[in-house]
Amino acid sequence: MSFHLRTIFALSSAVLISLISLLLSWTIGNRASDEIERQIGSSLKETSYHMAEKLDYFMWSRAAEIDIISKLKDMKSPDTTDDIQMMLDQLKISFPVFTWVGYLDPQGNVIASTDGILKGANIDKRPVYLEGRKGRFIGDVHEAVLLAKLLPNPTGEPLQFVDISTPIYDQSLELKGVLAAHLSWEWANEVKASILAPLVEKKHSYEVFIISKNGNTVLLGPKDMIGKTLDLQSLYDAQTSGGNGWRMEIWPDGERYLTGYAYGDGYQNYPGLGWTVIIREPAKVSFAPVEEMKQHILVTGIVSALIFAFFSWLIANLIARPLKLIAETADRLRNGEKVQIPSHKGIKDVEVLSSSLHNLITNLTETETALDQMELHAQHDKLTGLPNRMAVDAYLDHARSVVHKGKVLTFLYMDLDGFKAVNDQYGHLAGDTLLKTVALRLRNCVREGDIVARLGGDEFIAILHTSINHAIDEGTAIANRIILSLNEPIELEGAVVSVGCSIGGAVWPNDHEEIIEVMRLADEALYASKRKGKNCLTFYLSQ
Repeated sequence: MSFHLRTIFALSSAVLISLISLLLSWTIGNRASDEIERQIGSSLKETSYHMAEKLDYFMWSRAAEIDIISKLKDMKSPDTTDDIQMMLDQLKISFPVFTWVGYLDPQGNVIASTDGILKGANIDKRPVYLEGRKGRFIGDVHEAVLLAKLLPNPTGEPLQFVDISTPIYDQSLELKGVLAAHLSWEWANEVKASILAPLVEKKHSYEVFIISKNGNTVLLGPKDMIGKTLDLQSLYDAQTSGGNGWRMEIWPDGERYLTGYAYGDGYQNYPGLGWTVIIREPAKVSFAPVEEMKQHILVTGIVSALIFAFFSWLIANLIARPLKLIAETADRLRNGEKVQIPSHKGIKDVEVLSSSLHNLITNLTETETALDQMELHAQHDKLTGLPNRMAVDAYLDHARSVVHKGKVLTFLYMDLDGFKAVNDQYGHLAGDTLLKTVALRLRNCVREGDIVARLGGDEFIAILHTSINHAIDEGTAIANRIILSLNEPIELEGAVVSVGCSIGGAVWPNDHEEIIEVMRLADEALYASKRKGKNCLTFYLSQ
């Protein structure tokens, strides 16, 4: 079987351009898919970690408040139950998350409670009393039993609580009673909302789950899954390793999801309840931009192939030799060489063909360049222009290779003092202006080669390249420079405000061999600075 030369050239052109389009679509698509999977997976991992940390911190804080109240003199030897009633009511007013707080006598009788609910009742069979007699008790999430009909419930949905109780002893260590509290589980939704708010603005379709260690039951998640049992590899990984990570996996509904997970292992003296935070996004949503780009490349390639086939059919005899050169150039492009489609003069149709091929390759290359630009924008904070948490994660991934001999990394974890007050008094626009000014001053305080990033809200971090023998001294000098700079008045529209800056410091690898752990230690030192009175620096080893 033989074909006309025009047919051979037309088919060859169509096949060649199609192959180039397929190759570029496959190469660029795979690269983009891998990068998007890594970036979104890392984001899910970090988001789940921070939510687990916030949950444990919240529980630790509430348990500490109950402990403090139980040790008050009026609790140990009250003149009348009216004194206790007043304190409990004030506690609920100050902290609405305490849905119900009660003072129980040693026999389990409620002698004082918020709003008088259950006052006079005996709850000696309830865990909050039985376990509270033995010592501080923090119970897992459960539905209301006695309080279901006594508390307001506008939504009509089952009320869920977390129990906290602690024994009360007098000076002779005789049991005087039990201080018991029910926390509304609704606060978990508030923590979720605060974590996901920045991500919603970026149109991420994340779903959050909180899983109880007892039976792997869904405590928080989509309504149709609450109370159900989950059997996931990510859940098993979190519970066995006690850490956090991400993976691509198939869920019980048969769909593939990018899944981030973190295990709540407690906070300070609060051991945690073994909750696992899981955040997922459907794979088809995560990779939708990549699929659209691949389809665009394929359509562009097919249209171009048809155009070139048509011209090849018309002028096959005239363009045989130029077409051969073009095909050879295309093969070199397929092999990864950076060359351009040759331009030919003298034959108009050949000029059009070579120009069209050149434009096609340019468009595809610009598409790949656009992806690189998207990655660059994804790693910078939109408001301040500083690198964001994703950029910090990418930097830390190769930090070992960028640190030269005799150098270490000093982390300065920063939180603004007084930012919320400015935000509340002058509004979010003023708060944004303040954050931009802070970002500019932070850039001016660090040295060339150091990195300063915004982690979210009013939290920032500086990663400094310091000498191994003078890391703390150099870090202290820069931290003091930052505090002095940020203490300078800041002009907003119609007002002049001042803020402080609490800083926590830690050094890698001096304080810990894992970089992410050193970052956490710096965060921990930040809270030490807060406790000292704010607007100061505390290094991890000097807490």
